[in-house]
Amino acid sequence: MVTMSGLVIAMLLAMLDNMIVAPALPTIVGDLDGLNHLAWVTTGYILASTVATPIWGKLGDLLGRRITFLSSIAIFLIGSALCGMSQNMGELIAFRAVQGLGAGGLMVGVMAVLADIVPPRERGKYQGVMMAVMPVAMIGGPLVGGFITDNLNWRWAFYVNLPLGVVALAVCWFVLAKLPRGKGQVRIDWLGAGLLSAWITTLVLITTWGGSEYDWASPQILGLAAVTLLAFAAFVLVERRATEPIMPLSVFANRNFTLAGVLSLIVGFAMFGGITLLPQFQQYVQGSSATNSGLLLMPMMLAAMVVSLVGGQVITRTGRYRALPIAGTVLMTTGLALFATMDTGTSRLTTGVFMAILGAGMGCLMQTTMLIAQNSSPVHAIGAATGAATFLRNMGGSLGVSLLTTLYTNHLIDSLGGSGQAASSAGSMTPAMLRGLPENVRHAFSVAVSDGVSAAFTWGAAAAAAGIVIALLIRHVPLRGFADAPKPEPAAELQSA
Repeated sequence: MVTMSGLVIAMLLAMLDNMIVAPALPTIVGDLDGLNHLAWVTTGYILASTVATPIWGKLGDLLGRRITFLSSIAIFLIGSALCGMSQNMGELIAFRAVQGLGAGGLMVGVMAVLADIVPPRERGKYQGVMMAVMPVAMIGGPLVGGFITDNLNWRWAFYVNLPLGVVALAVCWFVLAKLPRGKGQVRIDWLGAGLLSAWITTLVLITTWGGSEYDWASPQILGLAAVTLLAFAAFVLVERRATEPIMPLSVFANRNFTLAGVLSLIVGFAMFGGITLLPQFQQYVQGSSATNSGLLLMPMMLAAMVVSLVGGQVITRTGRYRALPIAGTVLMTTGLALFATMDTGTSRLTTGVFMAILGAGMGCLMQTTMLIAQNSSPVHAIGAATGAATFLRNMGGSLGVSLLTTLYTNHLIDSLGGSGQAASSAGSMTPAMLRGLPENVRHAFSVAVSDGVSAAFTWGAAAAAAGIVIALLIRHVPLRGFADAPKPEPAAELQSA
């Protein structure tokens, strides 16, 4: 439990950032005149953490959890300070990527340390506590971010990480001192890491630029698609031959691990896409302040927290988990489909009900997908397996934010007339500026925002619906304890798998 205190603080640090920044985004984008780069404020962070996650997981296996965990906290804090000093969108996006590099280590580090000290049969209730930190951060983060935006300056949305980060560093320095030091043989698959970075980056660029910056059939998009395919194929070949692969492909030979990974991707797609777009609707359409838009996210966060805690207890007591991903995907699909029906007449109460449904689905899925993935991997490869599962969730978040935000931006500009002047005015519009415009202008802009959000959530619901099929394919495999954990498999056997 002493160790858990350090992990909870670190998880809170990682989770708070995106939640604090979300309600500040409309003001940040308007202040720095960057609507066309809206997606990258979040995507830059998630993309960097996505690429870094399997690297941190592997480093933890090789060097030990403590040193890698503390290093990731330090990098995160450096990135936070630099974000607060940004003078334009380019700097902000770059420094958000630095933050993301550290955040990738925080997320995989927490789950890997937990896997080191708690057997899978008991892990459900502890992971329930850890996953409950996410909704707590999602509740507190938007409130803090909204208050900062309304009463201070958006730059403090990043500076606020620093005192909490110092506390996390101090606590984890002491409570993680007795963790194993790792193998001591450092072989980092840098070629695999580079190829991984290449294909995931170009894939996100396709979803961000396709249909907006460039036509889908343009040489630029087709060229990026070719690079994505080539880099992915090369990545698979390199990982199959690497002595210490950055992402062991053998873990994907297990059916349950692969299915849980795909579900993690879908959860990330829905969760990060929704959190990014909902404040746009609340502030521009429903007229909420930044603080109130954070408060209005509470039904989603509370539902996710309660369901996550209850689900963890149910898994621990019964050892059964298969019903949770099925229920979670159904609820998540329903919530996103309801969001797609929102318009300028949708009340805050109605929106809150939709959020509660989506949050309940997220609560069913967040911890369960990670538990299934860890239970389906060899004990000695927990760090790499955790990194791979977290990578897939973050990749879903990267694709969700880039694709859904691009759809939102395109529909917004089209609804305003599609001209360069419309794009310029939308790019520099803040909620405070909108409230000072004539009624007819406010209504036209609100309709455009509503149309954009509806289109984005329609595609989000379609992606979530595919998750129902995936969840139905998962088979129940008894959760192992340390006593009956399978022996580590020989390296050659893993490679052949």
